[in-house]
Amino acid sequence: MNLQGKTIFITGASRGIGLAIGLRAAKDGANVVIAAKTAEPHPKLPGTIYTAAEEIEAAGGNALPLLVDVRDEEAVKGAIANAVETFGSLDIVVNNASAISLTNTPQTDMKRFDLMHQINTRGTYMVSKYAIPHLEKAANPHILMLSPPLDFKEKWFAPHLAYSLAKYGMSLCVLGLAGELRGKGIAVNALWPRTTIATSAVQNLLGGDRIVQASRTPEILADAAHAIFLKPSREFTGQFLIDDTFLAAEGVTDFEKYRVDPSVRLMPDFFVPDDSKPPSQSS
Repeated sequence: MNLQGKTIFITGASRGIGLAIGLRAAKDGANVVIAAKTAEPHPKLPGTIYTAAEEIEAAGGNALPLLVDVRDEEAVKGAIANAVETFGSLDIVVNNASAISLTNTPQTDMKRFDLMHQINTRGTYMVSKYAIPHLEKAANPHILMLSPPLDFKEKWFAPHLAYSLAKYGMSLCVLGLAGELRGKGIAVNALWPRTTIATSAVQNLLGGDRIVQASRTPEILADAAHAIFLKPSREFTGQFLIDDTFLAAEGVTDFEKYRVDPSVRLMPDFFVPDDSKPPSQSS
């Protein structure tokens, strides 16, 4: 089984985790819709929707770069319609677009609060909403959120309440949509990394090169997402998955290949529940 001929709509796919998921699907010959808002090169962030499309096609897929701000309802509706018109179907949606600000409450201005909620929670809800009528027609439809397990511990909220609310909002969409869409055969799941991931956000916001060296590459999430998309959608839904635990259950034994620097101790990501232990071969 593979994703050949499947159409996958990925928000925030111009770089990082979203692009990695698209590239993995492209290796199967999938149609990848790059829905992101970077059309011009950014001084601190690599990649645009057009450079991502070039990479997708070089990897063996068909690419459709679309300029989309997930806060814009008409842009979202138009992008999904464009994807279906271009490729004839919609099989998979990945809600990856996300805004982050790890500030406490006094230091979080309301403009930043609104941005995170509009992109993370509202954007996820809206993209999923407008994709549902098309996913209902697919043979094995999936919606995947890059969001954490619903582990409601004080320590996940106290340091950066606004971001945590917005990110857990994505996971609440998983909880609700999984139940709402189960009868339609549309799978809705969440995927989250055990460790920090070497992305531009980690580089620029979470500690620079030191944290990047202690991270895994986005390919671990891309491989996990690929395995999720191959699961029967009527049987595998409502799951909150940690990348290495899920991959280990799928038979993956080599996790060293995902490390940026194997000599550096891995940095744990936040939102990973205390009772979630890494598979022995990935620690």
